[in-house]
Amino acid sequence: MESVKMKFKTGDVLRHVVILGFGWVMIFPLVWMVMSSLKESVLVFPTAANLIPDPWVFSNYPRGWDLGVGGRHTFSTFFYNSFYYAILATIGAVLSSTLVGYSFSRGQYRGKKILFALMLGTMMLPSQILMVPQYLWFHQLGWLRTWLPLIVPTWFATHGFFIFLITNFMNAIPRELDEASKIDGCSFYGIFARVILPLSVPALITSALFSFIWRWDDFLGPLLYLGRESMFTVTLALRSFADPTVETDWAGMFAMGTLSLLPAVTLFIFMQRYLVEGITTTGLKS
Repeated sequence: MESVKMKFKTGDVLRHVVILGFGWVMIFPLVWMVMSSLKESVLVFPTAANLIPDPWVFSNYPRGWDLGVGGRHTFSTFFYNSFYYAILATIGAVLSSTLVGYSFSRGQYRGKKILFALMLGTMMLPSQILMVPQYLWFHQLGWLRTWLPLIVPTWFATHGFFIFLITNFMNAIPRELDEASKIDGCSFYGIFARVILPLSVPALITSALFSFIWRWDDFLGPLLYLGRESMFTVTLALRSFADPTVETDWAGMFAMGTLSLLPAVTLFIFMQRYLVEGITTTGLKS
């Protein structure tokens, strides 16, 4: 028995060592960025660089915040722009996807399966193949150098993943609740507002979390359509640090990169319970 217990203990130790090793490999780039944000800029990329800053330079954060795009705008502007874009686009994506998801889940009409299959097909299209026709379309509409190309499409259920996620979650909600609500006098839309929507909160929060993070991290969209420095998001502002005509302030760039992670990390920490429940698409607990 002692040998068996020792074998199990050895196996547990080895498993934890392997997991910790992989975990360190995954988190090391993040730790390196945070530590580099506290170094002198000239010490970020030497050959024999140490992970721990020596000395600790906390002034990188206020300097990087004020530097912005060549000092013409501070990161207050860029963080405001990123929040503006991410929040409005997230509200539109979740609201429109919820309505379409309810239609697929509870609606009874001809061609529903065909429309659902077409929606799934849009998830298989690389976004790059739509880039040129979308750009030409927005150019014809006169929407370039505005927020409209980034925000307006999200209000028309353009993201198949969210529709698929919400539809499956609603399908897991028992139909008996619909029948009971009809007996109480609820209409099709009343069932949605009073029964389905409250029970679908985990899926909605999951969709909102993904949408916010994707919009917050979006680089290509703002690069294509904004064009004005006063409208730059955080991702575009971080790119402006790497100017080939002057010496790059690596420490300031990593300092702002560290701050740019805080909104997404904070949301993930507080919403991870809903994230897991939404991904598993468990409508009701038994």
